[in-house]
Amino acid sequence: MKSDLFSSEHMAQPATAPGMTLQNAKSIKYAVNGEMHARQGSMIAFRGNLQFERKGQGIGGMLKRAVTGEGLPLMAVTGQGEAWFAHEAANCFIVDMEQGDVLTVNGRNVLCFDAGLSYEIKTVKGAGMTGGGLFNSVFSGYGKLGLICDGTPIVIPVTAQQPVYVDTDAVVGWSAQLSTSLHRSQSFGSMVRGGSGEAVQLMLQGEGFVIVRPSELKQEKASAN
Repeated sequence: MKSDLFSSEHMAQPATAPGMTLQNAKSIKYAVNGEMHARQGSMIAFRGNLQFERKGQGIGGMLKRAVTGEGLPLMAVTGQGEAWFAHEAANCFIVDMEQGDVLTVNGRNVLCFDAGLSYEIKTVKGAGMTGGGLFNSVFSGYGKLGLICDGTPIVIPVTAQQPVYVDTDAVVGWSAQLSTSLHRSQSFGSMVRGGSGEAVQLMLQGEGFVIVRPSELKQEKASAN
């Protein structure tokens, strides 16, 4: 049988080492030898001897998710084998975290990560009850983190001289040392006349970067999380 479908670009190859690699722009392959964590329901295929179990967020995490609708619903994947992960054909990216790195990420943008990484669901300081959620997932430690993004993300440097303002529905994540607060960019008169659609943004200040997606969160997806 002959077809471009069977080219090396599309063919899954046996893993040469444990851990996470990009299968292609839309999926991540993980060679499991022990345990890793992934977004619930994100496994699209696997081979080998693997088990998939729901992973709790702890009492604090569950309460935060119940209040805000935000969170990080996870499963633990254990055993020996290979698994592929994806979510709604979103673009996939791998972040290599080193000791001392801390990254704040919206839970809806997390696909999978090494079990050695630490994560907490924390309050976004100064953000209040915004469309992007009051809580985000904060990752630290050493290991790999697989992220997803609808479309091609934009990484914007943040400097002490120039803060960056981002739509709370478009933000993917930011370096955790940045300070956050809400910024109102339209007058009361404009709001009374119907508004510009850009009433409030998340302001990030300090030294670091922010990752944004090239579209705002669709309401039907927001309600599904």
